[in-house]
Amino acid sequence: MRRTGVARRTFVLGAAGLLAAMTTAGDAVASPSGRRRGGGLPRAAGEVRGMWIATVANIDWPSKPGLTAVRQEAELLAHLDRAVELRLNTVMFQVRPTADALWPSPYEPWAHCLTGTQGKDPGWDPLGTAVRAAHDRSLELHAWFNPYRVANHTDPSRLTASHPARKHPDWVVPYGGKLYYNPGLPEVRRFVQDAMLDAVRRYDIDAVHWDDYFYPYPVAGQTFDDDAEFARYGGGFADRAAWRRDNIDRLVRETGERIRAIKPHVRFGISPFAVWRNKATDPLGSDTRAGVQTYDDLHADTRKWVKEGWIDYICPQIYWHIGQTAADYAKVLAWWSRTVRGTGVELYVGEALYKAGDPAQADAWQDPAELSRHLTLARNHEEAGGHVFFSAKSVMADRIGAMRRVVADHYQDRVRLYPDRGRALSRRRGRYPG
Repeated sequence: MRRTGVARRTFVLGAAGLLAAMTTAGDAVASPSGRRRGGGLPRAAGEVRGMWIATVANIDWPSKPGLTAVRQEAELLAHLDRAVELRLNTVMFQVRPTADALWPSPYEPWAHCLTGTQGKDPGWDPLGTAVRAAHDRSLELHAWFNPYRVANHTDPSRLTASHPARKHPDWVVPYGGKLYYNPGLPEVRRFVQDAMLDAVRRYDIDAVHWDDYFYPYPVAGQTFDDDAEFARYGGGFADRAAWRRDNIDRLVRETGERIRAIKPHVRFGISPFAVWRNKATDPLGSDTRAGVQTYDDLHADTRKWVKEGWIDYICPQIYWHIGQTAADYAKVLAWWSRTVRGTGVELYVGEALYKAGDPAQADAWQDPAELSRHLTLARNHEEAGGHVFFSAKSVMADRIGAMRRVVADHYQDRVRLYPDRGRALSRRRGRYPG
C-alpha cells in the first residue's frame, strides 16, 4: 500500500468478511446491478465500507510481536468491533505479509509478526478466528495476500531454516533492501499461487485480496537482477518490460481461474497504486503527473486486468486530496470510473485515512471533512461501489475525527452487501463443508 506522496512508497493494507443473511432494523439495501463475470454471488447490492488490517511489521495488528494468544485475539476482536461500531461491513485482513502465514500452512512458516520468531506456532489460528468472528459480526472477510515479498531485509539467514526461500535460493532476488521472489520463474508463480490458495480451500473467506506489490517499486541506483530468467524465458517479447508485464498478467489470470475452480463464490480483488499511466505517457492514461506508473514501473497492467475481466473488483489507492496538483483525487476517481464502466468489474476506492491530521501532510488533510468530501464526490460516479480505509490503527484512533465525520455524513445506517446472503451461504456450505 502507498502511504506517502506520489513518488514515495511504504506499506499499507487490511482484511474483510461475510455479511449476515437476516435483515435487522436499520439495515439499508440497494437493488443489485449485475453479476460478476466469474459467476457465483450477485454483484454487491450495498456499498462496500471497508478497512485494511495490516500485519506486516505489526502496522495494525498485533500491536507488537510476542503477545499471548489471548491478548492477540482480544486485539483482533477489538478491530472487528470497531468496524461494526462505525457501520462498516468489510475488512481486508493481511494473512500472508512476508511469504509467511497467519494460518497453519503446509507451504510456508508461521508469520514473524505473531511471535517475533518466524515459524513459531502462536498457539492459535488467527485466520480461522478472524473468519468466524467477522461473520458473527456480519462483516465480510477478504484475506489479503502479498504474492512476492519475502522479507524486509536482504539476509536469507534471518529466515527460518525451513523457509522455501532458503530451500530455493535461486527463487529470490535482493532489491532495495528487501528480498523478493522472482516473478520471472514459472515455478515461483505456481508456488505462490499454491500457498495462497491453501487458505481458499480451507477457510470460508469471502475474497482473495492483493495490494500493490508486484515487481517492486523503483529504487534509485538499484537493479532487479532477472537477466538469467529474461534470457531463458523472454525471447518472444519486445523487451524486458513486456516480458515482466506478461509474468504478472499470468499470475493474475491464473489465480482468478484457480479461485473460481476451487470455490466459485470467492471473489478476487486487487488494490493497486492508483495511477496506471499518466496521460502524457499514454493517451489512455489519467490526467496526472504521478512519479510512479504501475504499467511502467511495477509492470502491473491494472487497466488490462479490468478490461479482460480477470478480477472481480479493483480498489485503487487514491491516496491524494481533492485538488492535489500531480494527482487530483477527483480526476483519478473519474478515470477509474470510466475504466470499469461496462466491464462487470466492481470499483471500490482506497482512502488515505492515515493522512488525516498528520502535520506532515498538506493543509487539506488537516480538515476533518476532506474524506467525507471524497465520498460525496463519489456519489456522482455510479461505478464507485464503496470505500476502504487505510488502516485499522487509524480507524481506531481517528486522530482528528475524519472517520467520525464520514460515518455521520454517509454511514447513518448499516448496509449489507448481499441481501440474499443466507440462501447463498446455505447453498455454498452444502458444496464446501467446514
